[in-house]
Amino acid sequence: MLPEHVDLHARPAAQFVRAAMGFSSRVAVAAGEREVDAKSLLSVLSLGAKGGTSLRLRAEGDDAERAVAELAACVAGLTE
Repeated sequence: MLPEHVDLHARPAAQFVRAAMGFSSRVAVAAGEREVDAKSLLSVLSLGAKGGTSLRLRAEGDDAERAVAELAACVAGLTE
C-alpha cells in the first residue's frame, strides 16, 4: 500500500521504476483492475495511484521473490 502522504506521481514513480529496473525478472504492478510494466515510468504513472492505494506486485524470473520483497519495501519507503 502506498503511504498515505505519497501519490505515485513523477518523483516517487521514478524511484520505484529505477528499483524495478534493477531486477532481471519481469515485474508488474497493479492498482485496481489495471496492471502495468513496473519498469515503464509512463505505465506506472498511468495507474494514477494516490496515497493509501493498494498496489499488487507480481514478478516472474530468476530473482522474482527478491524483486517483490524489495519493491514492496521500496513502495513502503517512498517519499515526496
